[in-house]
Amino acid sequence: MKSILIPGLVLALVATPVLAQSPVTRDPAQIQAGTYAVDPGHTQVGWRVSHMGFSNYAGGFSDVSGSLALDSKNPAASKLSVKIPVASVTTTSAKLTDELKGDQWLDAGKYPTMTFVSTKVAPVGKDHAKVTGDLTLHGVTKPVILDVTLVGAGANPLNKKYTVGFEATGTLKRSEFGVKTYVPLIGDELHLTIAGAFERQD
Repeated sequence: MKSILIPGLVLALVATPVLAQSPVTRDPAQIQAGTYAVDPGHTQVGWRVSHMGFSNYAGGFSDVSGSLALDSKNPAASKLSVKIPVASVTTTSAKLTDELKGDQWLDAGKYPTMTFVSTKVAPVGKDHAKVTGDLTLHGVTKPVILDVTLVGAGANPLNKKYTVGFEATGTLKRSEFGVKTYVPLIGDELHLTIAGAFERQD
C-alpha cells in the first residue's frame, strides 16, 4: 500500500502550483501612478470609542467603495474619494449593531452614506502623509485629518492586479456630526483605523 501512496503523494505535490510572492515596494517613487479603485474585500474601516471609561469598544464598517488618483511623482497632487454605507456598521453585539443603525445614533435610513473627499495631501517624510478632507456623516460635513502610511505596492500574485495599500488613522468628535447619544457617558471621541487596498484601473 505504501508503495502506491508515496509516489501518488509526490506527484500531487509536484503538480500543485506554487504562488510566488510578487515584489512589494514601499518606495513611493517606484509605485505606478494612475487611477485606482477601492478593493472592498480587502479594505476595512474600524472605529473605537470609550465605553463609560471602563473599556475601549470597537466596531467597523464594510463594503467600502471609492477612487484614488495617485501621482507618485507629486504625491501632493493625489486625490482620494471614499464612500462607506452606514448600514454596514457592525459590532460583536447584534442588539447594539441594530441600535447604531437607528435614528438615535447613525440613522442609516435617513443618512445612508458616509463620505470622505480629500482636499489636501501633505507628504511627511518618504512614506507618510497627512490627508485633509471633508467627512460627511449624519448629514454634517466637517474637515478631518488622516495620518496615512504607505504599506506597500505591487502586483497581486492571485489576481495579477497592481495594488497599493495604506493604513490611516484619525479622530473625530461624533457630537460635532450630530451623533450625541449618551455623551459623555459613551465617549465623544471616535478613533478611526483604516486599512485601505486599491487596485489600478488604467
